[in-house]
Amino acid sequence: MAVPKRKTSKTRRNKRRASSYKLPKVTISECPQCHEAKLPHRVCPSCGYYRSKKVVDMD
Repeated sequence: MAVPKRKTSKTRRNKRRASSYKLPKVTISECPQCHEAKLPHRVCPSCGYYRSKKVVDMD
């Protein structure tokens, strides 16, 4: 039966496991007011609108 000669180091073990780990792709939506790129479910940083309502005064 095959037995490892040395203990697998934490670095080697983690490198092997990291090959399948990938961060999810960031979703970017378009603001319906100013058509700038923004993150979903957040106030638009360029115009201050959220769900067709002015929430933040950007003047």
